[in-house]
Amino acid sequence: MHIQNNISLKPYNTFGIDVTAKHFVSVSNINDLKQIISLKEFPEKLVLGGGSNMLLTKDFDGLVIHINFKGIEIISEDDDTVIVKANAGENWHEFVLWCINNDFGGIENLSLIPGNVGTAPIQNIGAYGVELKDSFESCEALSFKTKTFQSFKKSDCNFGYRNSIFKKEAKNKFIITSVNFKLTKNNHKLYINYGAITSQLELMQVTSPTIQDVSKAVISIRESKLPNPKEIGNSGSFFKNPVISKKQFNILTENFKDIPSYPISENEVKVPAGWLIEKAGFKGKQFGNYGVHKNQALVLVNYGNAKGLDILNLSKLIQKTVNRLFDISIETEVNIL
Repeated sequence: MHIQNNISLKPYNTFGIDVTAKHFVSVSNINDLKQIISLKEFPEKLVLGGGSNMLLTKDFDGLVIHINFKGIEIISEDDDTVIVKANAGENWHEFVLWCINNDFGGIENLSLIPGNVGTAPIQNIGAYGVELKDSFESCEALSFKTKTFQSFKKSDCNFGYRNSIFKKEAKNKFIITSVNFKLTKNNHKLYINYGAITSQLELMQVTSPTIQDVSKAVISIRESKLPNPKEIGNSGSFFKNPVISKKQFNILTENFKDIPSYPISENEVKVPAGWLIEKAGFKGKQFGNYGVHKNQALVLVNYGNAKGLDILNLSKLIQKTVNRLFDISIETEVNIL
């Protein structure tokens, strides 16, 4: 365990924003983590996982704690299901592939989502009709205050759309160290009717899909629509899809007959934020070294050496324009620091 000074966080965030941490430490085991959070000379601390769901807008004057402990193990199993534990520093997509290679089903639709396992519950990551909460069993988290571990079951986490207790009441109070998933061993339930999965499977000439096929289809779709953070800085979807009343939606259809929607309840629908942003004229729009991706309007990108504030100001302009045109407020999905 070695605390470094004045370290660039550019390699540690998928946007590739070059800000500086006054102090930085990469932690690879629980004992070191306990020691680090007990250090009183660093009152301000920032926990960093895969750096995929954040926009850094300024230098950090405290201690950045990079969670880097690995490990995947089977905790228990029966004939139909298995409980798999993954440590927080595991790359999310590599964990998904590990499960698929072992024919464990439930998270194949979440293939190729950037980030690490430890931050996945905070956001309740989701894609193509599946959310993390659907396979979440529990997680272990270390309390900043008590320096002890607490177990959170699904019912404790208050999971919502891209939301959880870790973004609200428990925000900045715990560090998730491992997550347990309940996955299927056979009779996998496939979710292939959301988005373009069915048509992609047809292109692949797959008539009886497996979880492996679904994962490959999702990967193909995501690679065709979303930029690789290793090539173009981004954090995936920057905005949440807004939920509006059916009454408001019906009013909108008078002027925008092609507006898509997904039913949420008897009185609410979800409207794709990407469609709203595209209609507002931002898809593919470039502002020097940052902008909106040409294939997916939900994705803001850093083409070169953009500042975090540049991208933040662009997001605010998009929000303001969408609200003016559609009377819909779209919220950011990423954490802005």
